[in-house]
Amino acid sequence: MNRNWWRAPKKVAQLLKSILAAWLGLVLLIFPAASSYADTGTISTFADVERHLSQRNFNNKQQAIEWLIESRPPYTRQILTGLLDGQVFYQRQTKRLYLISELAAGQPAQSVESNDVTMIESKRNYKKVGLNNRLRTAIRLGIAQLDLEAESESLRLQAAKGLVGNTDHSVQALLNKTYQTETSAEVKNVVALALAIANIQAPDEEVRQAAIEQLSGSLEPAAFRALSQALDLEMAKEDGDAVLILQLERTINAYQQSQRFYDVAETLYFGLSLGSVLVLAGIGLAITFGVMGVINMAHGELIMLGAYTTYVMQQLLPNNIGLSLVLSIPAAFIVSGLVGVAIERGVIRFLYGRPLETLLATFGISLILQQAVRSIFSPLNRSVATPDWMSGMLEINPMLSLTYNRLYIIFFCLFVFAALVFVIRKTPLGLQVRAVSQNRAMARAMGVRSEWVDAMTFGLGSGVAGVAGVALSQLTNVGPNMGQSYIIDSFMVVVFGGVGNLWGTLVAGLSLGVFNKILEPWAGAVLAKILVLIFIILFIQKRPRGLFPQRGRAVEG
Repeated sequence: MNRNWWRAPKKVAQLLKSILAAWLGLVLLIFPAASSYADTGTISTFADVERHLSQRNFNNKQQAIEWLIESRPPYTRQILTGLLDGQVFYQRQTKRLYLISELAAGQPAQSVESNDVTMIESKRNYKKVGLNNRLRTAIRLGIAQLDLEAESESLRLQAAKGLVGNTDHSVQALLNKTYQTETSAEVKNVVALALAIANIQAPDEEVRQAAIEQLSGSLEPAAFRALSQALDLEMAKEDGDAVLILQLERTINAYQQSQRFYDVAETLYFGLSLGSVLVLAGIGLAITFGVMGVINMAHGELIMLGAYTTYVMQQLLPNNIGLSLVLSIPAAFIVSGLVGVAIERGVIRFLYGRPLETLLATFGISLILQQAVRSIFSPLNRSVATPDWMSGMLEINPMLSLTYNRLYIIFFCLFVFAALVFVIRKTPLGLQVRAVSQNRAMARAMGVRSEWVDAMTFGLGSGVAGVAGVALSQLTNVGPNMGQSYIIDSFMVVVFGGVGNLWGTLVAGLSLGVFNKILEPWAGAVLAKILVLIFIILFIQKRPRGLFPQRGRAVEG
């Protein structure tokens, strides 16, 4: 027997390895792209872009994205945003790109190049274009470049603000290029701010000093964060620059001082908006209670009727929320006003001079109105939509933004107040109301129909309560118990301002709203209302007739 028989398998294995290596080398030599599935051809048409994006190789996909950003065909932004949103697919057979929001049979697929829409027969025919983090970063940078070079100044400004705080080198290179070519001073200031945030930690001392000076007057939160980080890093050094530390501390203190100022301004704004709500809720009661001396516990339910009128108008005009809201103002005035006249003619006119019985009667009416609403609309709360022009915020600066709905409430409150003062001071009804409230017997002797004046006055106050309900429907849900949240506040405003005085109601409502918002940060919402109530009680002890005393029926006795 051959003694070397055991060496044969090793020789065979080595021979097989050599054959396999030679075969792999031959395959790689003949088919160099097989190992990476790459198409090394250049991109000159959109068909090349589609072919590159449909491959697995991310380098080819990046070449396609770079070509789109440089060539900028009309559908560039559409593709880039679609890629980020995961809505760009390619057809497996044709490699054509499509925008698909939902990959399912029967759903539409829009061609990227021609915008033609076809229906998906089978979702297996389409595959999503895959991305990695490097491609997503490149796409975002490309979108930013498109926006920074857009014709619209507002779009360029928005893009520049979006890059504030981004210290990536490629972003900074783009911002440097934009700063050299930008013509708008506002956009250029934002770009300079973004560059300064990145340069505040530069190794060059002069660059750091220039960055700090650029950020010294900025109100951007990103600027404050950059200054704070620079200060922490400088103080952590053993040989930190004392002059630089002092300059950073002064800049940060100035920023914090500005922030405190605008925090106070924001608190005052919230207080005025809350005060406007209180004025709207209480100004109708200032007429029925202040002028007529009637304790109307159903006042909150009259506000509720105005809110439900707004809800009904939106059901009648579901496709035009803004118009329905505008039409709700006169509709709510009429509905609540007619209900108020019915209450006065049916119940209250028999109870003049008996305040306790009036209180109990109107309390019973409030329960009836609540149950009626529950029977008609159900006990569930109803949501009233807000028009587009009341949504969003008005940005004064990065530290102060005013919500549009509160701003409109303030203007609406002033409008209602001015209209009511005009009616009381400049119309025959207002003249008769003042005459009856000051001296009923003398007014009757002069031929004034006091019973008609009482009905119209109560209807006017009730109608204004309904208008208040329209405004409140934009701030809270509409429900059967909605009015109970405002009846106590309404009485507080009227009593604090002075019974029967419209100007007192305005001043009292706005001041109580501001006072409440000042107390809320450290006392809480509930305790703040309790403190406001205690303040009113103590104030009434010193001035029983309120801020602006008014002569009328309520004080004649």
